[in-house]
Amino acid sequence: MDKKTFRRILSLIKPYRHYFILSIIFAAVSVGLTLYAPVLIGEGVDLIVGPGQVDFAGLVSLSAKLALVVAATSLAQWLMNLCNNRMTYCAVRDVRTQAFAHLQELPLQYIDGHPYGEVISRVVTDVDQFSDGLLMGFSQLFTGVITILGTLCFMLGIDGKITLVVVCITPVSLFVAAFIAKRTFSMFRLQSSTRAEMTALVEEMVGNQKVVQAFSYEQKAEQRFSEINRRLRDCSLKATFFSSITNPSTRFVNGLVYTGVGIFGAIAAIRGAISVGQLSCFLSYANQYTKPFNEISGVITELQNAFACAARVFELLDEPQQEPDAPDALRLTDDQITGEVQIEHVDFSYVPQTPLIRDFSLHVRPGERVAIVGPTGCGKTTLINLLMRFYDVQSGQIRVSGVPADRITRDSLRAGYGMVLQDTWLKAGTIAENIAYGKPDATRDEIERAAKAAYAHGFIRRMPQGYDTVIGEAGGNLSQGQRQLLCIARAMLLLPPMLILDEATSSIDTRTEIRIQQAFDRMMQGRTSFIVAHRLSTIRGADIILAMQDGRIVEQGSHEELLQKNGFYAGLYNSQWEIQGGSV
Repeated sequence: MDKKTFRRILSLIKPYRHYFILSIIFAAVSVGLTLYAPVLIGEGVDLIVGPGQVDFAGLVSLSAKLALVVAATSLAQWLMNLCNNRMTYCAVRDVRTQAFAHLQELPLQYIDGHPYGEVISRVVTDVDQFSDGLLMGFSQLFTGVITILGTLCFMLGIDGKITLVVVCITPVSLFVAAFIAKRTFSMFRLQSSTRAEMTALVEEMVGNQKVVQAFSYEQKAEQRFSEINRRLRDCSLKATFFSSITNPSTRFVNGLVYTGVGIFGAIAAIRGAISVGQLSCFLSYANQYTKPFNEISGVITELQNAFACAARVFELLDEPQQEPDAPDALRLTDDQITGEVQIEHVDFSYVPQTPLIRDFSLHVRPGERVAIVGPTGCGKTTLINLLMRFYDVQSGQIRVSGVPADRITRDSLRAGYGMVLQDTWLKAGTIAENIAYGKPDATRDEIERAAKAAYAHGFIRRMPQGYDTVIGEAGGNLSQGQRQLLCIARAMLLLPPMLILDEATSSIDTRTEIRIQQAFDRMMQGRTSFIVAHRLSTIRGADIILAMQDGRIVEQGSHEELLQKNGFYAGLYNSQWEIQGGSV
C-alpha cells in the first residue's frame, strides 16, 4: 500500500472529519452495546439453574434490557452508516470534481497522447471503484477495530488466562491477512489499468462504428477485444483468487481461537473458576472477537483495489497543467483586437525528434484573408493550433494586435477567433443550444438570423420541434453536412474580429457550398481570416495564399501571382483539375 496515496486519501477526508468523528462515536456505542448483550445473556443462563429453579422475574427484566440494547445498537449502526455514506460520497464528489476540472487545465498534448477511453476510465470507473472500497472500509474497519479492543477488555474482566490464549493465537490471523494483502495490490493495479485499456477500445469502436463496418474491421476488433478481455480475465482471476483466500485462512485461525477458548473455558468452569453463564459469555466474545478479523481481511482486499484505483486518479491529478497565464496578462476585448497577426521565426514540433514548423514568419494585416494550402502533414492545422494557443511555440513569437500571444489571456485570445473545423462537434441538447454554445444569452432572433446566414434555417424548420429539437451527442441522426451547417451558424452568431475556417465546407453539397461561401464573404468583410482548404477553387479570392511544405512557406501571393510563377502552388492547383478531369 502506497503511503503517499494513503496520505492523499486522508487529505480528501479532512474537510469532513466531523462525520469521521461522529462515525467513530457511533461505532463505539454500537460495539459497546453489542458487547454488553452477551453479559445479559450470560446472566440469564445463570438464572436457569435446573427444572423448577428458573428465576422468571429476573429473566423478564433481562429480556427487556436486552430488547432495549438491541434497539439502541440498531440506531447507532444506522447513524454510523449515515455518517460513513455522507463522508465517503462527499470526498468522492470532490475528487471527481477535481479530476474533471484538472482535465480542463491539462495541455492538449496530454489529451492527444492518451486514448480518450483510458482518461474516461480514470475519471469514472476508477473513482467508482475507489468509492466502493472506501465506503466498505469506513463501514467495517472502525467497528472491527473497536470490537477487537472491546472484546479483549470484556474478556480480561472475566478471566485473564483464557484471554491470554486468545491473544497468543491472534497474530497468526494478522500475519496471514498481511501476507496476502501485500500481493494483491499490484494485481488490482494491473486489473484497473487493463480495464481502462478495454474501456478505451470500446469507446474507440463505438465512436467509429461506421468506419469499422465500412472497412470490415469487425473481426479484427473482436480479436483485439478478446485479447484484452483475456488479459483482464487472467489478472482479475489472480487478484480475486488471492483476495478470496484471505477470508478462509483467517476463518481457520479464528476456529482455532474458538476451540482454544472452549477447551480452556470448560476446564475453568469444571474447576469452578468461572460459571457456566460466564463461559457462555466468553464463547460469545471469542466469536465476536474473531469475526472482525474476517471482515477486516475482506476490507483490506477491497481497500487494496480502492487504493490502486485512487493511485491512478491521483496520477491524472498530478499531470502538470498547461502553463498558466502570466500574472500581468492582458484581457483583450473585441474592440482592442485589430486583427493584425505577426508570426516571427516560429519553430514547433510535436515530437522533438521530428521537426515540423521551422523558422516560420508571416505578417497578416487587419482584415486580410489568408489561405493556407499544401500537402497533408505540411503544418496547416498545426499553424491553427499555434494561433489559438492550443500548443505554445517552442521558439519565436506570435503577436496579436501588436501584443505577444503569451502576454494575452488564453480566454480572451480564443474569444477573438471564430472557428469552424472540418471535424464537427455538437453537444447533447437542443439545436438552439448548440448554435448558442459560445453565446448562451443569445436571443431566439439572433439564433435564427445566424442559422439563416448559414443556410441551416430550412432543415432546422423541418425538424420535429424546430430549434427546440433535441439532438444526441455528436449530432445524433443529423447528416455530416447538417452538423457542419450548425457549426457554421455557431460561428456566425458570434462574429468575432478574426476567423479560422479549417475545411469548413468539406461535408456540404456544391450548391449549398456556393451559398455558404457567399455568407463567409459577407462575414469576412473587415475581419482577419485564416482559411485552410484542400479544394483550391474555394480560396481564389484570398488576399494572400500561403503554400506550405514541410512546415515552411515555400510560396506566397495572390492566386493569379502564384499561377504566373508556375511553381509549387501552380502544380497543386493544376493537379487538382487534372485529377477531377481524369475522374470524369
